Amino acid sequence: MSGSASFFDAVKARRSVYKISSESPIPDEKIEEIVKTAVKHAPTSFNSQSSRAVLLFGEEHKKLWDITLNILREIVPAEQFPTTEAKIKNFAAGHGTVLFFEDQDVIKSLQAKFPIYHDQFPIWSEHANAILQFIVWTALEQEGLGATLQHYNPLISPKVQATWNLPTNWTLVAQMPFGAPAAPPAERTYAPVEGERFLVFGKQ
Repeated sequence: MSGSASFFDAVKARRSVYKISSESPIPDEKIEEIVKTAVKHAPTSFNSQSSRAVLLFGEEHKKLWDITLNILREIVPAEQFPTTEAKIKNFAAGHGTVLFFEDQDVIKSLQAKFPIYHDQFPIWSEHANAILQFIVWTALEQEGLGATLQHYNPLISPKVQATWNLPTNWTLVAQMPFGAPAAPPAERTYAPVEGERFLVFGKQ
C-alpha cells in the first residue's frame, strides 16, 4: 500500500473509545515518543510552535481525574452526578492522559509583531492544537490504544497548573485519556458529504 491510502486507513480507524483499561499494548517510552514527535512536527501558523503537552501516567493520571471529579461534584446537580461520576471513573481507569496547552506568551508576541493579524492568532493557535491532538490520537490508535478528547477546562485549569507547577502562560485546551480498549466504540454514522459538506468547482 502506498500514497495516501495507508494514511487514510489510520484516519478512518481513529475512534472515540470511552471504556478503557489501565493496560497498554506498548511501553510508556513509546507513548512518550509519540507525543514528543507530534509536538515537534505538528504544523503551526507562522511556525509559532505554540502548542505544549503534558503526559501523565499512573498515579499522576489518576490524580487528574480525582481533581476533575471533585470539582464537578461541587457544581453538578446531585441527581445527575452518578452519570458524571461513572464517566470520569472510566477515564481514570485508563493508562494515562495527555494534556494539551497553548503558550499564550508565544501568541502575544506574534500579535505584537504582526498587529494586522492580532485577532486571528488565538484562533490559529487553536487550529494548530487541534492538529496536534489529531496526530497524537491517531498515532495512539495505530498502536492499539483507545482514547477520547475531553474539555473540562477552564474548570480544572487553575488546579492543574498548581498541581503540576506548570507555567501560568500555558492555557489548558483539552485532555486525552487513553488506555487499552475495554469495550468497542459506538457505531459511527455519517452525514452526506457530496453536495452538502464538500463542493468542487472547475474540475477538469
